[in-house]
Amino acid sequence: MKKWILAAAISAALSGCAHQSPAPELPQGISLLETVSPSSQQVGIPYKKYRLANGLTVILHQDNSDPLVHVDVTYHVGSDRERAGRSGFAHLFEHMMFQGSEHVADEQHFKVVTEAGGELNGTTNTDRTNYFETVPSNQLEKMLWLESDRMGFLLPALTKEKFEVQRETVKNERAQRIDNQPYGRMSEKFNQALYPAGHPYSWPVIGWPEDLERASVEDVKHFFQRWYGPNNATLTIGGDFDETQTLAWVNKYFGEIPAGPQVQPLPKTLVTLDKTRYISMEDKVHLPLLRLAFPTVYAQHEDEAALDLLANILGGGKTSLVYKNLVKDGYAVQAGASHPCQELACQLAFYALANPARGGSLKELEARLLESIKEFESRGVTDEDLEKVKVQFESDTIFNLQSVRGKVSTLAYNQTFFDNPNMVAHDLERYASVTKADVMRVFAKYVKDKPMMVMSVVPEGAMALAAAEDNFSAPAPLVAASAVEGKLNDAKPISSFDRSVMPASAKAPVLKVPTLWRSTLANGIAVLGTESRETPTTEIVIYLNGGHRLEPVAKAGLASLTASVLNESSANRSTEELTQALELLGASVEFAAADYQSHIKISTLTSKLDAVLAIVQEKLLQPGLLPGDFERAKQQTLQTLQHLASDPNFLASSAFAKLLYGDSPLGVNDQGSAASVASLTLKDVKDFYALQYQAGNAQIVAVSSAPKDQLLKSLAVLGQWQGEAVPVPPLPPLPTLAGGTLYLLDKPGAAQSVISIGKVAMPYDAEGEYFKSFLMNYPLGGAFNSRINLNLREDKGYTYGARSFFSGGVETGKFMATASVRTDVTAEAIKEFVKEIGQYREQGIRGDELAFMRNSVSQGQALDYETPFQKAGFMRMIQRYGLKDDFTVRQGEITDSISAAELNQLAAKQLDLGQMVILVVGDKARIEASLKALGYPVEPLVL
Repeated sequence: MKKWILAAAISAALSGCAHQSPAPELPQGISLLETVSPSSQQVGIPYKKYRLANGLTVILHQDNSDPLVHVDVTYHVGSDRERAGRSGFAHLFEHMMFQGSEHVADEQHFKVVTEAGGELNGTTNTDRTNYFETVPSNQLEKMLWLESDRMGFLLPALTKEKFEVQRETVKNERAQRIDNQPYGRMSEKFNQALYPAGHPYSWPVIGWPEDLERASVEDVKHFFQRWYGPNNATLTIGGDFDETQTLAWVNKYFGEIPAGPQVQPLPKTLVTLDKTRYISMEDKVHLPLLRLAFPTVYAQHEDEAALDLLANILGGGKTSLVYKNLVKDGYAVQAGASHPCQELACQLAFYALANPARGGSLKELEARLLESIKEFESRGVTDEDLEKVKVQFESDTIFNLQSVRGKVSTLAYNQTFFDNPNMVAHDLERYASVTKADVMRVFAKYVKDKPMMVMSVVPEGAMALAAAEDNFSAPAPLVAASAVEGKLNDAKPISSFDRSVMPASAKAPVLKVPTLWRSTLANGIAVLGTESRETPTTEIVIYLNGGHRLEPVAKAGLASLTASVLNESSANRSTEELTQALELLGASVEFAAADYQSHIKISTLTSKLDAVLAIVQEKLLQPGLLPGDFERAKQQTLQTLQHLASDPNFLASSAFAKLLYGDSPLGVNDQGSAASVASLTLKDVKDFYALQYQAGNAQIVAVSSAPKDQLLKSLAVLGQWQGEAVPVPPLPPLPTLAGGTLYLLDKPGAAQSVISIGKVAMPYDAEGEYFKSFLMNYPLGGAFNSRINLNLREDKGYTYGARSFFSGGVETGKFMATASVRTDVTAEAIKEFVKEIGQYREQGIRGDELAFMRNSVSQGQALDYETPFQKAGFMRMIQRYGLKDDFTVRQGEITDSISAAELNQLAAKQLDLGQMVILVVGDKARIEASLKALGYPVEPLVL
């Protein structure tokens, strides 16, 4: 087996950022378990692993490339630790632990982190819950104070009122993400049928609604006491910090928290099926969907890697058998296979979205999927199959390590589930050692002639399209008497210091803005670049001025459709041949289009850049533009638009754009409409290609580990590209709207109402009224603890989230306040939106809000340039709007000096509700009467 590409270079890049410091004298109660420093011949992440006397595992990874730290606390508790019939507790705690603790006030967690210029969140899955913050490095002690207080001192602040509000928030989250989404309930019904009754994966992570209703405050407290102790947690810190000081802080804030009950691993019993199970459901969807799965192993099982490779060969992309037999032949709009693995179980999973233009029969799709599996058995595994999957795995691993968060997450995951953070090289070797025989062996063991789980999701009233009649009904879940077994200790931890005093921030770090260089290719294309040596990768984006704005309204969607066709064949090679060539290089090349530009995004290992750019040149300058590719892309677009028509959020976005921008390109989604796309021809695509893909329209942004001269030498191949710039036609006059009008778009049966309030506003600028209006809006609706979100989500429980924002482009912009809310409070939510916007406009910004905005926005710049993607975005703003390289310095000066009076003047000008319209997408039969009672003129709207 050949050595992994650039293994030594990768290791050097990753370890080169690590700050090497002498071994510190450890605080009493902390033990050093291991130090890992990968050699130049190994791929890995350097770290030190410690353990506190109470069982808390601590992992430190030093990286001083950017002035930030990422803090992650992972608890080894997910929905798998819940008891049957008592589901949703782990996810509920993800919410509860942001609601304050004994020494941290309500909503202060979000406020403290946001004001520090940081980002934060928490996530829950079947196997773990994690909380994380990325902040400027001077804020580390404050993050440890926050995380330790909710680990050790949450329960004294857990009130019935907080519990009820968060239970409502979870209900709203479920309504928004599951009940009000096409196919939203599919996964939970599928897993309920796949896994045995009582299996930890047989209920959804968010919980069954009836279980949430059944839960009590005491249930929640007991669940916390059982699972959220330090001995069931891993604290991982990565970034720019002093190791000795950090260990002292960790010991101070976490060392006194007593250990929780002992935690034993859950059994990993392989799931088996006695026969093929068929289930089905009707949903508010356009495209019938087939989902099929074979139960396999569990994470890190000896067969996992071979099964991952098998899934990729069967359905991992445009070179796969499933793509060839279902998508390429037009029977499916989308189809694929994967092998998702969790701690206790994995499944070889297939899906296919039927193309109604070919009948939409899921029985036929099932037959074609099974034929693809049979075809694999006959054809076997090729050398290219193995090589491309292994190269992809290596490339994905490297790109995941471009950020401190990616490295911290990798360390935390491996420690939590396998008690070993140092598994990057091990995983690479696992995949490198898979043989053809291994893949065929796992195919025979887990797939060939084995029972499977088959689910049909069909449009309402179209059960005839199902793959087969149901032959299985999932048993009703058992209901446990309590959330946890046994009685737990209610003893309150005792602290040796005053935890109510929030730590002060250290001196703000010096920002590390990327050093930029400029050049021009032989054909005049401007290149803006920067060198970034943290990983041996290159990210290039070729931007072409035009995009959706370059197409006539009657041909809306043409730019996106043209990009889709350019992602297919060239004049020299088929789609499959080009895809395989890129897969063997571990690279990606993607054509796409948006409102104001088309673009080509290139991601690759730097060592493969020349070979990848040769493919880019072929796809760009010698496109196939073949009838078969065009028809397939057109059908996929049409069916996608039909599918999106069942998504209330898409309907709201499309309808609001139509209201504000009328019969202009900005008033139509950049994917077009069913009517406009249906009218497009291959000639249209060829004509648009000739218009858009000219060198005169192009600019390039590049972030690479290669120095400037080397990168320009590689980019010289694009200097042969020719063509003049094409002007964008002027934007037609926008419609005049009657402010204060409420427009209602009927979505029968919608589980929620989507509210949009807003108006046309100014285009983007970096230092003028647009930027200052962004600052003005920040306390109103631009942060989690803004007035609008605290009111509608935290105080009222109307929604999972509410916000307001300004959005601007080169020509115009908009102000928008929006939320998805419970249907029964649609009118009340509008009242609260109007109240908050009106009061902010009339009364102005408070002193504490001004200080919060200044701190949050200015300190947040420390996080803006870490990854190549972030650097590229920063550079594109400079390039697109002709900004100075240090424009963010001027923005910082404005943020620090702008007065409350100037912000209030902007609020008076920009937040005039009399100039705004209101759009509601929801169930007209249930909400129309209450909306009319608000007193606004109510106009029906049809897309």
